[in-house]
Amino acid sequence: MARPVLVIGNKNYSSWSLRPWLVLRMAGVDFEEVRIPLYRDDTPAAIARWSPAGKVPVLRHGDVTVWESIAICEYAAEVLAPGAGLWPADPAARAHARTISAEMHAGFVALRTAMPMNLRARVRLPLTPEVRADVERVIAIWEDCRARFAAGGPFLFGRFGIADAMFAPVATRFDSYGVSLPPASRAWVDAVRALAPMREWTEAGVAETERIEATDAVAAGAPPA
Repeated sequence: MARPVLVIGNKNYSSWSLRPWLVLRMAGVDFEEVRIPLYRDDTPAAIARWSPAGKVPVLRHGDVTVWESIAICEYAAEVLAPGAGLWPADPAARAHARTISAEMHAGFVALRTAMPMNLRARVRLPLTPEVRADVERVIAIWEDCRARFAAGGPFLFGRFGIADAMFAPVATRFDSYGVSLPPASRAWVDAVRALAPMREWTEAGVAETERIEATDAVAAGAPPA
């Protein structure tokens, strides 16, 4: 079958694009990357050539088109890299990893809104009660996973997997906006950010020339629109 193509947005801003990109890179999948800058006049037409959903990321693999980050990650685990161990081998741990990945995919709206992904940002923001609740829930997930499942390595379930990728953009957000973390969570963030593909993504994102004004305004200390 043809080489997979992963269509992504700006690396500085697109948290959803980072997740499957990191999974594919960590799994050793050889894929073509197509980057479409977001929020430009030509963005909708450019994305429409790849997916009817009108959003990135999108994976094209021969006649198969997969959109939504978590679905792409599942496709990687089942088809592109079934031997990479992207989900834990233990059934209970695997069920937990899928559960927290789905929670991340569907929730944390207050956190996402107040702390948009911006790899260039370095500002400490005051937290509303809603954002603080999201932050505390994320930290509780990380601490619980590290305590219960992570004896075999530095990641949430020991070795790197989809659950780590689903939370990787939050690691960048907490660093961008000055969120203090307990030791186990801090160690996990440091392990994720030290990954060679993660460093590559971060360097490329910081070097991008495009700007999304509303997101950059938050990095300058303005409340989100």
